[in-house]
Amino acid sequence: MAFKIGDINIENQVVMAPMAGISNPSYMKIIEEMSAGLAFTELLSTEAIVRDNKKTFDMLNGIETLKMPIGVQIFGSNPETMAKAAKKLCQLYPIKIIDINMGCPVPKVAVKSKSGSALLKNPQLVYDIVSQVKKNVDAEVTVKIRSGWDSKNINAVEIAKICEQAGASAITVHGRTRSQGYSGDVDLDIIKKVKENVSIPVIGNGDIKDVYSAKKMLEYTKCDAIMIGRALLGNPWLVKEIDTYLKTGNLLPQPPYIDRINMCYKHLNYLMEFKKENVAVLEMRSHIAWYVKTIPYHKEIKLACFKAKTYTEIIEILDNYKKKLYNYEEGD
Repeated sequence: MAFKIGDINIENQVVMAPMAGISNPSYMKIIEEMSAGLAFTELLSTEAIVRDNKKTFDMLNGIETLKMPIGVQIFGSNPETMAKAAKKLCQLYPIKIIDINMGCPVPKVAVKSKSGSALLKNPQLVYDIVSQVKKNVDAEVTVKIRSGWDSKNINAVEIAKICEQAGASAITVHGRTRSQGYSGDVDLDIIKKVKENVSIPVIGNGDIKDVYSAKKMLEYTKCDAIMIGRALLGNPWLVKEIDTYLKTGNLLPQPPYIDRINMCYKHLNYLMEFKKENVAVLEMRSHIAWYVKTIPYHKEIKLACFKAKTYTEIIEILDNYKKKLYNYEEGD
């Protein structure tokens, strides 16, 4: 089912999460082909953006090639700096959504820079950041939050209301506290409470790993969409599986072994479009490990790939592995 973020039409309820080192235009291109409704980039430092840090801008190489709505996620703690960075991004790229990270739990972000989920402890600062960013961009502004800082400070409803008052067009809620990180079970009740207390779209996040967990979150919380993160590692097909199941109730078959290898070729080539060879190969080594983890001889190919340093070496490894899989499937 489609929904809207401000004036932007989102074609379905399946959203790709912002994941560091993963959510780049190369993988987004694959997710787009799998019919995702929306995707968010990995988080970008607003301090780095205003200083014109090349590595930060390199993370967006190729974003203009994507046709589906993309949210560029930023983090920081200074309202003026965040507004300035958001404005610069919108001037340089065809950005429809600026997403403000208020949920990242990692120490480098939440403790050292007092950004991400640390902002949940300062509601006034939350308002100031969202309102300042909103005033400085034509794009829609969204916010990603957690249920709270810890079990004694569950304030997602309060924060969501403040974000809406400050001009946010949608809220993503990860149903865990910062202190939980990614451990324990996701709290669907807090996502439900947020949905009941704001009038803007709510995207539920946390532990979406298959069609059933996606449907459960949507039905229980009444959220407008679900966001998938770690379950997409090596499994972009999950996007289409969930979208199909939500629309028809039908279960799609798992991709054949050979399709997983073919996806490795495609992913590597997409990385090569936007990154230098050494960077593309380094990133692809991890992706290949995720793609093949459920198929025969996966340990063998992982070890070989982690030694590879060039595009040609990766292709040769994939070619040999593909032949081996053909023989396996034929029973040789």
